[in-house]
Amino acid sequence: MQITPDQQFEKLGLKLPPAPTPKGVYKPFLVLGNLAYVSGHGTTKEDGSLIIGRIGKDLTMEEGKIAARQVGLAILATLKQNLGSLNKIKRVVKVLGMVNCVPDFERHPYIVNGCSELFASVWGDDNGVGVRSAVGMGSLPDNIPVEIEAIFELRTPS
Repeated sequence: MQITPDQQFEKLGLKLPPAPTPKGVYKPFLVLGNLAYVSGHGTTKEDGSLIIGRIGKDLTMEEGKIAARQVGLAILATLKQNLGSLNKIKRVVKVLGMVNCVPDFERHPYIVNGCSELFASVWGDDNGVGVRSAVGMGSLPDNIPVEIEAIFELRTPS
């Protein structure tokens, strides 16, 4: 019997933060056809506070990768809040990771792996890994170290 994404997440022993609420005029989650679009999410922790700081100045690469995993957890919280279950996601389609870093930092993909590895651990290496961009930014809202948006393919009801 195959383990479901919800069961796999449970097995990881991780806790979801509260699903973030918009800090501007946008929808955090939108379904069009069989695709679910998740707006840029930040580093929301379990208590609702944010991880803050710039990679290469305030945070190390490892701390940045952990922050990206926390963004992935915030995205999962939004998916669960809106869909009721991670099982409704068939696959990760695209991830865009934005890294708040010093100008000479060059390891953006390493940071965003924190989120990508989380998704792969929930949906597996085939369905949990989609196309991706990882880019550096001069700043991000509230001085968060990472912001990530994603697109997911939904399972068709059987």
